[in-house]
Amino acid sequence: MRLKRELYLEQIRPYYESDIIKVITGVRRAGKSVMLETIRDELLAQGIREDHIIYLNLEDLDLAYIENASDLHADIKRQIADTEKYYIFLDEIQHIREFEKALASFRATMNVSLFVTGSNSTLLSGELASLLTGRTVEFEVFPFSFAEMKQYYELNQKPWTDDLFFDYLKWGGFPLRFDYPDEVSVKRYLSTLYEGIVNRDIIGKSRSADKKAFLDFSQYLLANAGKELSIDNLLKEYGKNHKEISRRTVYYYLERMKKAFLIHGVGRYNISGKTALSNKEKQYAVDMGFRTINTNTINYEDTFFLENIIYNELAARGYTVFAGKTYKGEVDFVAVRNGKKCFIQVAYLLAGEETVRREFGAYRGITDASPKYVMSLDRLDMSHDGIVHLNILDFLLGQRDLMLT
Repeated sequence: MRLKRELYLEQIRPYYESDIIKVITGVRRAGKSVMLETIRDELLAQGIREDHIIYLNLEDLDLAYIENASDLHADIKRQIADTEKYYIFLDEIQHIREFEKALASFRATMNVSLFVTGSNSTLLSGELASLLTGRTVEFEVFPFSFAEMKQYYELNQKPWTDDLFFDYLKWGGFPLRFDYPDEVSVKRYLSTLYEGIVNRDIIGKSRSADKKAFLDFSQYLLANAGKELSIDNLLKEYGKNHKEISRRTVYYYLERMKKAFLIHGVGRYNISGKTALSNKEKQYAVDMGFRTINTNTINYEDTFFLENIIYNELAARGYTVFAGKTYKGEVDFVAVRNGKKCFIQVAYLLAGEETVRREFGAYRGITDASPKYVMSLDRLDMSHDGIVHLNILDFLLGQRDLMLT
């Protein structure tokens, strides 16, 4: 059965009737098409006539005749019979050349509400994007969150325990991976999906891209997700293995991975100066399954795995996320939403006094009064000195939320 993803629908619903163009982006197979279908079903349930909903999956070979903006415009115009509002859904719009011209024309000359999806973050960038400046609102869809995984299990009457968190920590939340009964099948599916994304969205028709070189690079980056990326260290690592890669190629591959939504860059936030720093970034994988297939060993106590899940959860909930920098050290995350913020430190278990002192001590010397959290898998509440301790599962399952000031 289809999971109704309220986390995103709540963000999109206020725009259903608006003429602003709703752009749903995200990595392939995260569920963008299902999101469009769910929105369409909600409109039908609200009484919108079926003949006033136009849905085109632009990866469908039956629609191969639609190649450019003119073709798309002609096809849509043919289906519009009156002046009442039409709801137009265009799935994987990036396949249409100069599609921005068609979208701008629809919005300017027709009574429509437009919904489009795409699997590339440059969907609305470049020269043509000026046609749509100020006329779009974007929503990024991630693979299932841990809470959505639980909802999926319950919807399909599959047995659930919170111990499945470790399955999620290892294999992530791509929706179709839950159709497979064992780890061998899941790994094969994720590997095939990853290679398909690389072939279509990274290598593509580029003559300058070397697939093997890229896979070597992406394996290194995903295996080290959550750690601050040092280009110099990466180049040294290549040298140790008697491989060569140029600094320019590193930046090129890094940008291609971001555009395909395989990774998200998290910049530094100077807590003392209360400013964002642009010269340092950590990279987080869009899904833990992609990190696992690029990592030789899985260590559940690796805090970077937990950080990655917390980052994805915050991003899906609409937070802008930074890595915190203080005079004396670091705080894992600064989460900002609606102009308010909080600080987050992530640990596996607060197993002893030394660990407790280290994790809570990350806030020592920070005079900013914004809420401060330490998240771990411990069930015992260890909050003290105004710093709130949160169980990670409680946070991910929505049982505890963050306070912001």
